[in-house]
Amino acid sequence: MHIGEVASRTELSLRTIRHYDEAGLVVPSARTPGGFRVYTDADIARLMLVRRMKPLGFTLEQMRELLEASDRLDATSTGEGREQDLEKLRAFERDAQQRCADLRVQLERAEDFAATLRRRLDDA
Repeated sequence: MHIGEVASRTELSLRTIRHYDEAGLVVPSARTPGGFRVYTDADIARLMLVRRMKPLGFTLEQMRELLEASDRLDATSTGEGREQDLEKLRAFERDAQQRCADLRVQLERAEDFAATLRRRLDDA
């Protein structure tokens, strides 16, 4: 797929996709003879993982760290490195769960604020 179709499927802007490419997070699988990026379904899955991490406030470096550990797990079936990478993924999962919980609290407060404003307007 070309970058336009990828942008449409992932709901990411062309600029964001190019930025992730430049940052080394999601490098297109190929380029056409004219230099256009060509992405595979695996590339899109990787972009979607990055997209899901972004609202939770993960940095580009953290995203890179997770993707590298995940890539190593896909390439290695045994060994000490595998257990370290699994533990790294477990730590990211715990962190993501905590960040989700924090966002739920923030959302609850925001909804309470909006309801307060609605009540105030209804009383006016």
